[in-house]
Amino acid sequence: MEEFTRNQLIGKGNPDIVGDSYTSKMHKTAKEAFNKMKTAAAKENINIEVVSAYRSFQRQKEIFEGKYKKFTSEGLTPEKAIEKIIEYSTIPGTSRHHWGTDIDIIDANAPRPANVLMPENFHGTGPFCKLKTWLNENSESFGFYEVYTDNGNRKGFKYEPWHFSYATVSIPMLKAYKEQIDVKKMLSEEKILGNEHFSEGFVSKYVKENILDINPKLLS
Repeated sequence: MEEFTRNQLIGKGNPDIVGDSYTSKMHKTAKEAFNKMKTAAAKENINIEVVSAYRSFQRQKEIFEGKYKKFTSEGLTPEKAIEKIIEYSTIPGTSRHHWGTDIDIIDANAPRPANVLMPENFHGTGPFCKLKTWLNENSESFGFYEVYTDNGNRKGFKYEPWHFSYATVSIPMLKAYKEQIDVKKMLSEEKILGNEHFSEGFVSKYVKENILDINPKLLS
């Protein structure tokens, strides 16, 4: 018996997801841990607000294909368009947000900049510095780990000081993902726009850098 189904791993439905909006939907055990962390932070006058949590396959597909159409219509080759998209966005079926274990968070008690998810908001004199300092000291005791760390040797997605993952569930899900999902085959089966331009080389590099080059504490 597999612990996770293909659909759970690629964001096409998961009975363990609870919540009713894209900022409240999470894996049920991640949600319990998050609520404990939120309560603890509130004692320091930090109001942890989730700006993105569970994201379905369909939603990620809409984001990806919208950007793909835009960039190719502006004259980029399909390959260049895909490269540009994956600087900041995941390919559908490969996002950690599909698992309900990962959250993007800010401090709702701080002044809200126009673009909330920018690294400079979490450092120096940025509005979310207090949150970041608190998370650095406390998040791991609640099971939440920064995913895309500020490590100059890390490849794949750029540094995201707002993106945290609930390790208790995401570690086994990543392990199952590696064992069960053939990314190239999945993209073809799901008819992702531009999938014929995902070469073997591109996919293996993407898996190695964007899926697996993360905080080592989140690798099994």
